[in-house]
Amino acid sequence: MNDTRLRTYAARFDKVLAYIEAHLQEPLPVERLSRVANFSRFHFHRQFADYLGTSVARYILLLRLRRASYLLAFDRKTKIIDIALEAGFENPESFSRAFRHTFGLSPSAFRRRQDWESWHERYRFRLPERNIAVQVEIVTFATTQIAMLEHRGPAETVNDSVGRFIEWRQQTGLSPKASSHTFGIAYDNPDTTEPALFRFGIAGEVAAAVPPNPQGVVTQRIPGGRCARVRHLGSHTRIGESIYPLYRNWLPGSGEELRDFPLFFHYLNLLPETQENELVTDIYLPLK
Repeated sequence: MNDTRLRTYAARFDKVLAYIEAHLQEPLPVERLSRVANFSRFHFHRQFADYLGTSVARYILLLRLRRASYLLAFDRKTKIIDIALEAGFENPESFSRAFRHTFGLSPSAFRRRQDWESWHERYRFRLPERNIAVQVEIVTFATTQIAMLEHRGPAETVNDSVGRFIEWRQQTGLSPKASSHTFGIAYDNPDTTEPALFRFGIAGEVAAAVPPNPQGVVTQRIPGGRCARVRHLGSHTRIGESIYPLYRNWLPGSGEELRDFPLFFHYLNLLPETQENELVTDIYLPLK
């Protein structure tokens, strides 16, 4: 298969994967998905499994359970029955069976205590990197005071730190999610950093210094200055597809030099109240 045909084939799968993400709450029969991809329904199962390394039914189930997992962990007020229905299951019994079979514990047990590292093992898809043409803007970012919790350890356990930061926000009210900007500071690249040494900052805008707290949240700031900004649409799990073109393609030919501050993210909306396919994240690369 030549390069042109490979790109066309990949584009057809990108289309069907995007369709699945946007319609998780609906029935997704193979006949409909094969039409979206313009593949024969007789061969779609095999093509999908060969391309992603998992069956189409398994992929859809795991995406629905991923959405449910975020709701269980980060939205304690929503009842499990409502999470089951919101995630596209017909009833809480079928949801509980699928959840327990996939993760080895019930939804209520997962709500009490998450093991994100083991959870991530279920999501090792063979997803090919999409070739995204990023639109780069040069902007001036204003110096921003933040409350930050530094995560240190495997990237797969960042959600443990996210949970502690959410707890701090809720307990103190000092950086309300509804009205304060939320940021992520990418001190390290998880693809090239030893897991035990990986660092990532989870942060929210604050108006005053942060008092001592049991969660370990401290006062920091994002320095103002020129930045290259790229907007990433969709799941945070694929944000690298918008970062790498910035470094590989845009930066070498831009004539720009990098400032001594890490890449950082401004999350314009957040899980779990936003569906993954509707997430919007601005990526900032600090420049001199």
